[in-house]
Amino acid sequence: MSTSARHLSAVAFACLTFVFAAQSEKTQTNSSTPDDAVKIKVNVDLVLVPVVVRDLQGRALGTLKKEDFQIFDKNKPQTITGFSIQKRTSVESQPASAGAMPASPGASHSPAQVPGAPERFIVFLFDDLHLSSGDLTQIQKAATKMVAGSLADSDMAAVVSISGASSGLTRDRTKLQDSIMNLKVQSLFRHVGRTCPDIGYYEADRIQNKQDPMAFDMAVENTLACCECTRAVAKGLVNNAAAESLQIGDQDVRVTLGAVREIVRKMSAMPGQRTLILVSPGFLTMTPEALIEKSQILDVAARSNVTINAVDARGLYTTALDASDRSRGSAMSERTASQYRGYSMVLNEDVMAELADGSGGSYFHNSNDLEGGFQALTVVPEYVYLLELSLQNVKQDGAYHPLRVKLDQNGLKLVARRGYFAPRAANKKK
Repeated sequence: MSTSARHLSAVAFACLTFVFAAQSEKTQTNSSTPDDAVKIKVNVDLVLVPVVVRDLQGRALGTLKKEDFQIFDKNKPQTITGFSIQKRTSVESQPASAGAMPASPGASHSPAQVPGAPERFIVFLFDDLHLSSGDLTQIQKAATKMVAGSLADSDMAAVVSISGASSGLTRDRTKLQDSIMNLKVQSLFRHVGRTCPDIGYYEADRIQNKQDPMAFDMAVENTLACCECTRAVAKGLVNNAAAESLQIGDQDVRVTLGAVREIVRKMSAMPGQRTLILVSPGFLTMTPEALIEKSQILDVAARSNVTINAVDARGLYTTALDASDRSRGSAMSERTASQYRGYSMVLNEDVMAELADGSGGSYFHNSNDLEGGFQALTVVPEYVYLLELSLQNVKQDGAYHPLRVKLDQNGLKLVARRGYFAPRAANKKK
């Protein structure tokens, strides 16, 4: 399993490297783009905290000052050591005219037909490792309509999947639409279910990492209901299944977040406005390693002025168990299973909300208007405040630090980075 995962990750990253490197050569005519241009050096002495502030009408404000903000690290007030305002130019999305479709490669253009320099680079990242077949079908319908009517003539866009499919950066909307319709659900790390014992990633984490006796007892009872074995044997089966599910789930998260981080890093070389739109039903990011990955993604996005928007592909969803998910155990174990399913489905959203909030982006969820969601997410806020937090006065304990940003003004709404993973202080040699 780990060998297949490494192969998938390598394929995805190689594909992305080719896509963005090729486009860099096309868009920069005055000088070549060296490899160093896309290398991001993360300064572990400070944390960048993007903040978007909107008024009651939803308009992003760019008139606030440093003294208007307060920042708290683990509920302790901290000094804002740096402050700047990024103007991420808003580009109105105008439907491409029929005659503006790019010709095939190699075809000649008259001067009037040559598109101008791209003002926006938009990457639609489809999470084909976690999308269900039903969700993908709905997303494909909405996304193909959005591509036809919401991208400006000068926009460059790409359709990319976590598993490695890519349209390449292009203005050709037909190519983008075809790439969307060709997406397939991948099952490399997918929990199949209906095995005995049947233990998902969330339950495995409860059993293995959190030593939850209720989760373990429920799994044992369900195992006894689906196999003819003793309780001792059932306990062994549960421990083995939980360990395997946890290993697969952890690898799934590493591959998915690694792909997101690599795409953000490659986008840093693009000129103009850079927007990544993550299309996903969400996935669990519960481990310390996942927290580190998310923190690194937000560090790179903040330094690269990449906005991450996200859309929950599930639309309006229910956490209730359907007939195929019901266990054959007791009523109590079924209630517990239903609770765990609900917790898991809600927690799946956290990664999308956190990446969007932490990069100055937006998160579209709890709505079946997926086409409208796509259209809204192609536009980024005009102003993003970038607060710097020095780590000199923060305990560098190798742990996750929740962040909270407050405003001294009422009637305004803000979204900001929720936290970061502090580096562990190096041991000083005597």
